Amino acid sequence: AGRHLPIYVEKILGEGETLHRDWSVDGTTGYEFMNQLSLLQTDPQGAQVLTERWKRHSERSADFSQEAQLARQQILNGSLAGDFESVAQALLQVARDNLMTRDLTLGAIRRALQALIVHFPVYRTYIGPLGRSARDEVFFQQAMDGARQTLGEADWPVLDCLAGWLGGEPWRQRPAGRPRKRLKHACVRFQQLTSPAAAKAVEDTALYRSAVLLSRNDVGFNTEQFGAAVADFHQACIERLETFPDNLLASATHDHKRGEDSRARLAVLSERSRWYADQIGLWRALARPLRDDDQVPSAGDELILYQTILGSWPLELGIDDPPALEDYAKRLWQWQRKALREAKLQSSWSAPNDTYEQASEDFIRRLLLSPEGELLRAALAKAARSIAVPGALNGLAQTLLRMTVPGVPDLYQGNDFWDFSLVDPDNRRPVDYTRRQQAMQQAVVPPDLLANWRDGRIKQALIARTLNLRAEHAELFRRGTYQALEVLGNEAHRVLGFVREREGKRAIVIVPIRCAELLENSAEPQIHASLWGDTRVKLPFTVPDEHLQGLFSGITVTKHRELLISAALGDFPVNLIIQTTYT
Repeated sequence: AGRHLPIYVEKILGEGETLHRDWSVDGTTGYEFMNQLSLLQTDPQGAQVLTERWKRHSERSADFSQEAQLARQQILNGSLAGDFESVAQALLQVARDNLMTRDLTLGAIRRALQALIVHFPVYRTYIGPLGRSARDEVFFQQAMDGARQTLGEADWPVLDCLAGWLGGEPWRQRPAGRPRKRLKHACVRFQQLTSPAAAKAVEDTALYRSAVLLSRNDVGFNTEQFGAAVADFHQACIERLETFPDNLLASATHDHKRGEDSRARLAVLSERSRWYADQIGLWRALARPLRDDDQVPSAGDELILYQTILGSWPLELGIDDPPALEDYAKRLWQWQRKALREAKLQSSWSAPNDTYEQASEDFIRRLLLSPEGELLRAALAKAARSIAVPGALNGLAQTLLRMTVPGVPDLYQGNDFWDFSLVDPDNRRPVDYTRRQQAMQQAVVPPDLLANWRDGRIKQALIARTLNLRAEHAELFRRGTYQALEVLGNEAHRVLGFVREREGKRAIVIVPIRCAELLENSAEPQIHASLWGDTRVKLPFTVPDEHLQGLFSGITVTKHRELLISAALGDFPVNLIIQTTYT
């Protein structure tokens, strides 16, 4: 047999949607894994405070699904109006082919069609000669339920007609010839419309309008969901191994809204929600002298800007470095101009609001470069620094998970160092490979890496060491079983552990999660061993040798077949332990 060339589908899966197993592909490009990582690092307990603060200051809804529905209406009436009309006309032709429906008006079809697409929970269905599949029927009925709630009862019969035409009945029930061709044509055009409607409304509009927590606003994310249980992450890994074991595992892409380490840093706000809520009032007060107009930027745009600064503030940037601040101001304005136009609230690509955009750019430049912006600049820099350490720990944790859970790790260009990039074109800037190659030649000593964690070598060393182990034990990581490990003790809720096993080899992975509280006032992304107390991982197997080899040092297993977290994470923030011989 020849060498297998993997085929991946760049597909965004909706909530509850899975990739078709009969497509003869190896998996998706990994957007859903980015979402799973983000949910793991987001503390659900921060949801209420962050939601209330966004609603109060922005005076916009905190319900993301509502923002998405409003955006879909705007898109269907705007940039996709021609495509929408084509589908409506195609359905009108279908209606006229049947004596029972030939009197339906184009207006009624338009209303029902728009309500259906506005509430469509996935990008598209896959209607075949036999109609919708059982899996597509679930999503179609969700759209029907949503549409019924917004339409008047007089339009419900029209909605039911659409449900029948758009895959509810086999095509062969139509007379052969033109009536059947018209029905197939309407189904195809409908499916060609729902995908761009979802992409333009969610990715290119709603994600730029809402900022309850920006780390939850990215391509392929279920933004309404704020956090998830560790058990959900484990279950997703088990299902991936069973269905698409070679699925790509992405944490950054050419299309992401912000870099992987920006998301990891912003996730910390979910753990420190009350602190963040208090800071907003301070920042807005300090911003007053920087405004020419009380309405620019709008309250929502102002909060989105502050969160973006928190997530992307460069680790080495000082508030008294004019050249570096000038460079950052240009990058930030490039991002904000795109964000304003994509949001389509104050400006847009088709009708740029030059006055609003100029005032917004002036605000950024005053904030970062003027003497009157110094107090706000210092406050934001201090806030960014205060979440940088736990953010870096999140970044290291997601890096190790990406390379060890079932699937094929995908490393985006340059992301062996920290990635605090903004949306494209910022995340497509040239990579300094020379600097990275030089760093690879340096000795890897954990204390040195931790002391200088800001330079990115700690992330690169973790990637290099783990990929070398993957190469050495390829089948273990490629097809090894996946089992969640039980965590016990004081801080058990702050640890995720699992074991991969195959052909006499085991890989034990331990990472901290949602640990901002344990890193209070720490200068390094390393939790002091004493803070773990009696927290431990229970091993469901016997270890012949009491000593196991971790990434950078050995670890002793207790007589109770347990690994103390104080030992497992004693000299490095995360750990991968390989056991190669056992009986």
